[in-house]
Amino acid sequence: MTGTTRTSADLDPRQRRTLYRSWHRGTREMDLLMGRFADAEIGTLTGSDLDDFELLIEVPDRDLFRWLSTDEPAPENYDTPVFRRLKAFHQHGAPIHV
Repeated sequence: MTGTTRTSADLDPRQRRTLYRSWHRGTREMDLLMGRFADAEIGTLTGSDLDDFELLIEVPDRDLFRWLSTDEPAPENYDTPVFRRLKAFHQHGAPIHV
């Protein structure tokens, strides 16, 4: 099981490939961060958004995890609107399960 909760039936081949790659990064933590975002947002990403997201998929897990989970800024070439959406998607002001 991949962990994905979204069907890929309505996606074009590029979106399907990106969704799959989001859930198969290498570490489970990054699968969850990238995969959950992709499940929720893949259908709304434009072609240029997909370009930016695919670049993020290529970033080593340790670097991307650090940028997403700390205040360390991402390098300028990765600090895109899609990266900021991804980071905001995983920020919570209160506990998720109360």
